[in-house]
Amino acid sequence: MIRDRARRRAELRAQLGHERPNRAVTVSMAGTALVLVAVMLFVVVRSCGGPSAHQTHPAAPPSTVADEGLNVAHDGYRLELRTEPAERGPAVPVAFRILDLRGTPQTDYDLGHTKLLHFYVLREDMTQYQHLHPELRGDTWHTTISVPDGGSYRLYAEFLPRGRSNPTHPVVLGAPFIIPGDTALVPLPAPAGSVPAVASTGAGLTVTRPEGATSVAVGKVNELRFRVTDAAGAPVDRLESYLGAYAHLSAFNSLSMGLLHQHPLDAAYSGLGGGPELRFAAQFAHRGEHRLFLEFSVDGQVRRADFTVFVT
Repeated sequence: MIRDRARRRAELRAQLGHERPNRAVTVSMAGTALVLVAVMLFVVVRSCGGPSAHQTHPAAPPSTVADEGLNVAHDGYRLELRTEPAERGPAVPVAFRILDLRGTPQTDYDLGHTKLLHFYVLREDMTQYQHLHPELRGDTWHTTISVPDGGSYRLYAEFLPRGRSNPTHPVVLGAPFIIPGDTALVPLPAPAGSVPAVASTGAGLTVTRPEGATSVAVGKVNELRFRVTDAAGAPVDRLESYLGAYAHLSAFNSLSMGLLHQHPLDAAYSGLGGGPELRFAAQFAHRGEHRLFLEFSVDGQVRRADFTVFVT
C-alpha cells in the first residue's frame, strides 16, 4: 500500500512537471546554455567593431578635420589680444597672451614643427595670407603683420601646451579684427590644376594637382597630391626641410574661415631631398570652396602655391 501511494505520487509529480530532472540531462542543458551565451557574446563583440580573425591590426588614427581656429576659447585655453591690429602698414604690431582655465598665462610649450607657436593671418576674401612665428616675451607673444588693405581679417594661434594629454594635435585659437576704410576685395580664383609657386627670388616653379581641378569629398579622408616641376617641366626632387617637414598645407573654408593645417604623409625629414610629389590626408568638415596654401622650400627659398578646391 505504501509502495503504491509512493508510486502514484511520483507519477502525479511527473505529470505536473515537478519530477527531478536526470543529472546527466541537467549537465547537458547547462553546457548548451553556456555555448549559447558564448555565441551571443561573440556576435555582440563583432557588431560593436571588436577584433576578429580579419582585424588584427589597429585602425589608422583619424586625420585632422578642418574648421579649427573659429573660437577665441577652446580646449581649456583662451586667446587674449593685448595689441590688436587697427591700421594699415607693412609692420603692424600684434601682441597676445594664451590663458588657461584659471586665467593664468600659458608660458610653457612643446615644440611643434620646430616652433613654439605658429601664427596665421587671413582676410575674409582668402587673401593676405601670412604664416609667422611670434616671439614670447615674459607671458606675452609679440609679432608684426603686413596690412596693405582694409577689411575683415582673422588671426590664428596654433600651439602645443607642455604636458598636453594629446601631444600630437595642437590647440588652435582664432580671433577676428577689422581694418576700417575702403577695401579692394579680390574674387576667389576658380579651381585650377596647376598654379605658379611664388617666391621673392629664384627660378619659377609650378605646382600641379595630378588629378586636375577635381573636387574632393566632404566628411571623408581625401588624399591630396601636389607635384612640383621647374620652368622646363622637369620634376623637382630637391625639396628642403621647412619647419621640420618637406611642406606645410594650410586649408581654409572660404565661408567660415575654419583652418586645417597639414603636413605630408612622408613628413619626416630624411635630409635626402623631398619631392617631386607631396601627399596629404585631409578630411573636410563642410562642403563649399576652400583655399589651400602650400608652402615648401627649394634652393633656400620658401615658396607658396595657392589652390582653390571645391568640397562636395
